[in-house]
Amino acid sequence: MQKSTAVLIGLLALAIGGALGYQLPQILNKTAADKPAASQGAAAASPQKIAVEVSSARAILFERGINAVGSLNSNESVRLRPEVAGRVHQIHFQEGQRIQKGQVLISLDDSIPRAEFEQARANFSLAESNYKRSLELQEKGFISKQAKDEVDNALKVQRANMQLAQVKLEKSVIRAPFTGVIGLRDVSVGDYISVGQDLVSLEAVNPLKVDFRIPETYSSAVKAGQPLELTLDALPNQRFQGRITAISPVVDAGGRSLVLRAEVTNDEYRLRPGMFARVRLLTGNKEEAVLVPETAVMPVGEEFFVYVVEDGRARRVRIELGLRQANQVEVIAGIREGDQVVVAGLQKVRDGAEVRIVSANQSES
Repeated sequence: MQKSTAVLIGLLALAIGGALGYQLPQILNKTAADKPAASQGAAAASPQKIAVEVSSARAILFERGINAVGSLNSNESVRLRPEVAGRVHQIHFQEGQRIQKGQVLISLDDSIPRAEFEQARANFSLAESNYKRSLELQEKGFISKQAKDEVDNALKVQRANMQLAQVKLEKSVIRAPFTGVIGLRDVSVGDYISVGQDLVSLEAVNPLKVDFRIPETYSSAVKAGQPLELTLDALPNQRFQGRITAISPVVDAGGRSLVLRAEVTNDEYRLRPGMFARVRLLTGNKEEAVLVPETAVMPVGEEFFVYVVEDGRARRVRIELGLRQANQVEVIAGIREGDQVVVAGLQKVRDGAEVRIVSANQSES
């Protein structure tokens, strides 16, 4: 009897344990699932607003112009090379020095060409005397006309030889062909140089040229003498004035662009050939334009958008851009003066999202 009771109690305990083992995990899972759902519901009930910085679109009188990029070039540039061979006798300049037109730069050893010139001059003097004597003899009938012509021809040959020797002597002195700044020399005193060898460069840097391209659609809006403004990354916060000096008669078929050449003064020699320049070609027309910071504009493919804050929410607006000026961009269509556009926090904003306007210092913290 006691043994049967013990067996019954054991079976009952196993049944109760199995039921608990099956039901307890389901109860625990349901409780754990209910907690996140409750927390998600609370979060949905009170979403966190996105912190953004904004700037108001402003309308100003905007001077119409054409923006382009180009490079500064010397007004004149030459690589000096000798026309006669010889040994460098003296160098008359310091590298980087300003040079005047006609100034002597390099002298070659002229002992040989000078001797050749003296010899040619002596031969010419003798030929000239023979010619004068032949004239007297011909008048007296002592020589024939043929003999007189031969003496005349000999005189011409000696004159040409003397002129050639004189030119060679003069070419042993190398002079500056124009006013400019001398570069870095490639030779030293004592070097033997051959015809056509590089000696030194000379650059005329006042004024400077700047070549740039504009779309062909602006071809009717430009003319020679038109003013422009230059800015350079190498000289920030400085502006330089120039004017168009020439317009290419041919439109580049590849890029459908027109090449323009302008001139900019360089009295203080702060500008250097080769510098990258940003060109703003002024048309002289001033119109009211709506400007926003460039940081507010989001390019998407070939379109542009901004986020406008209205009633605490960000609204995505498609815009059309015009010209750029000093980190500002003109908006032709899409927004109006006074609209608040998001300039910082764009990566977090979505169309229709609730936003909270903060200052720059708050957003950084």
